[in-house]
This record gives sequence, structure tokens and C-alpha cells, in this order.
Amino acid sequence: MNKKSIILVILAASLFLSACAANPFSNNTSEINTTTKYSNISHEDLNDMLQDKDFLMVNVHVPFEGNIPQTDTSIPYNKIDQNLSQLPEDKDARIVVYCRSGSMSSVAAAELVSLGYSNVINLEGGFHGWADAGLPLEDSVYE
Repeated sequence: MNKKSIILVILAASLFLSACAANPFSNNTSEINTTTKYSNISHEDLNDMLQDKDFLMVNVHVPFEGNIPQTDTSIPYNKIDQNLSQLPEDKDARIVVYCRSGSMSSVAAAELVSLGYSNVINLEGGFHGWADAGLPLEDSVYE
């Protein structure tokens, strides 16, 4: 084999092996970086979880536009680190965050993970997705 053929074989093998590597993303998990992750949840799953609520639910949307029932507190998505007193001391406590559409809550979820919280869940689609599914909102500016 000549040098070009050997290089092509090595390149092809490298591409094949990298494509076959284990998927770093588990189901319903968003990759923030190689060491920090949070989970995403649908409005259907959150609605089921609310039947036997055992977590802190935080509205992180600014400005305030309404709450999903059973929301525990509101913390602006960009001020999570300034409101640690509203968060559990237990870094393994489950925390669900949501905003209007899911973008601010993604930022908040990443911040919570960076602060050491290990059980962070982001509501996909935010409270707009919640309302679009016919589920109730409290104090909504959209009512």
C-alpha cells in the first residue's frame, strides 16, 4: 500500500469510529458542555408530575407574564446566582424551570447546573406550550 492509501484508510477508520462512539446525549437531556447537563420535559410530563409534586418549580421569565399552577417562586433567568436563598440548599433537589417559550429557562437551567445543582429540568415550550395544550395558567397577561 502506498502512503496515500494508508492515510485514506486511517481517515476512513477514524470517521467510522467517531460515528460509532457512544452518544453523549441521553434521552431528554440537553448537552450544556462536557460536564454539565439538565433534562427537558414536555408539558404532558410536567402535568403528570404536578399530580404528586415533589420538586421546586421556578418561573424564570422576565417580564412576568403568568404562572403555571403550583409555581413556587419567580426568579429572573439572568439573576439565578443572585437569588440562591430561594433555591434548595440540597444540590440534588429536583428543580423545574420554565419561561414563556423555553429559551430563558434553558439559560437558567444551565446556570443552575453550573452552580452545582444536579437534578434540573427545563420545560420545553414554556408556558405558551402549556397553554396551547389547554392547560391552565394563573395571573396570565394572555387571559
